[in-house]
Amino acid sequence: MTPTSESPTDRLVLEAVGVALAALPSSARIAVAFSGGVDSSVLLDAAVRVAGASRCLALHVHHGLSANADAWLAHCDAFALERGVEFAARRVEVSRDAGVSVEAAAREARYRALNALCEEHGVHSLWLAQHADDQAETVLLQLLRGAGLAGLAAMAPEFSPAGAAAVRVRPLLHLLRAQLEQYASARHLRWVDDESNADTRYARNALRHQVTPALAVHFPGFRDALARTASHAAAAQRLLDQLARIDLDVVSRDDGRALSHDALIALDDDRALNLMRYWMRSQGFVAASSARLGDALRQLREVGEGGDGHRLRIDHAGHALRSYRGLVYWEAGDSSDSADESAFVEREISEFAWHGEATWRLPQWRGTYVFEAVEVTSSTNAAHADAIPVSVFQRGLLSARSRSGGERMRTSDAPGAPSRTLKNLFQERGIPAWKREVPLLYIGDELLFVPLLGVNRAALQLQMSPGEASVTIVWREDLLIA
Repeated sequence: MTPTSESPTDRLVLEAVGVALAALPSSARIAVAFSGGVDSSVLLDAAVRVAGASRCLALHVHHGLSANADAWLAHCDAFALERGVEFAARRVEVSRDAGVSVEAAAREARYRALNALCEEHGVHSLWLAQHADDQAETVLLQLLRGAGLAGLAAMAPEFSPAGAAAVRVRPLLHLLRAQLEQYASARHLRWVDDESNADTRYARNALRHQVTPALAVHFPGFRDALARTASHAAAAQRLLDQLARIDLDVVSRDDGRALSHDALIALDDDRALNLMRYWMRSQGFVAASSARLGDALRQLREVGEGGDGHRLRIDHAGHALRSYRGLVYWEAGDSSDSADESAFVEREISEFAWHGEATWRLPQWRGTYVFEAVEVTSSTNAAHADAIPVSVFQRGLLSARSRSGGERMRTSDAPGAPSRTLKNLFQERGIPAWKREVPLLYIGDELLFVPLLGVNRAALQLQMSPGEASVTIVWREDLLIA
């Protein structure tokens, strides 16, 4: 039940929080992203009043960008303690990479930290304190940047980013900044002021301090109008996403990690670009500019149906767009490099002393090596060309390693058969780059087995004797294990 209200503003805030709370299970805990500013202070205070302190968790991210960051951390801890709320904080390093604004880098680091904290504390609902003024500023910024519908849709009241541990909820999105300030004053709340909010070199601050006050004079209802624009844009974007999903069902290959080149370029430009935007979002990529997407589609059309895509020169977010054997996909690296990615994310080497076990589980690779016993006789030898004598495993420990580039193996027992690079073997068998990120199996320091390629014949050295105990090795991804 909502506590007795002291003023119309007090009632508005508590009702907004109550609506958000009513959508959650009665036992669900609420995490509030708590910077210590007036907006998040109001949200945390109201959440405690409506839900009770035991259901609330205050999460603070220490960016280290301000000389006052330590003082803000101490203030937030004390504010939560006064209300009996559990408090958790995390320090982050904000990237200063060229071409990335400090604002954007800090926001990305903040949400990564908040997601990690939610996961650590088992929280599935993260409340954010953005309000109607923030929404209006976001729509204006997106308009001035020439954003599409997805940008104009601005901030949703509730959304679940891909891979996020918690649903993000904005209970105060329809309330004005002035109303939150009235609530804070009436409740005698103490909050911190981030000095960077007054720096009009930042685009959002320039709008807040110089543009929206003028709009408020001449267009008093501009915030509501911009909120309606965001709502209309979100509805239109949902329809475009539905169309993209229909197209993706036809064009998608390999669980959405690749697209059929011919099916993609068969679409008209608008529909193909809409599909590419949706596909990239579904793969976790940041949005690409219209110019870059348009250039990508133009180059894909120039490659032609079923053509070779080595001429493609499209780089985005640390990846290169590739067209290979009729498939279009993103590969880590630069488009000026050859179209085979061997510098995959390096995983820690795992070792295993094999003594006849049937399986070796490798969770970091999301799969399992399976060892199947086979008796080799003169009549079955050809049928078990990849059988490995048990004696081979006595040479040392098995180890699973990432590809580092340049590895070679021999796939034939023919006299004088040469060893070849894994890259060439993968390409020869038409195995796309994203399927090549497999654990290489070594015996001691010698490559023994490569998923999708088989046994390295050079590692066997000796011919097997009929009746000798042998095994075959199979790599099974998690989804394929019975």
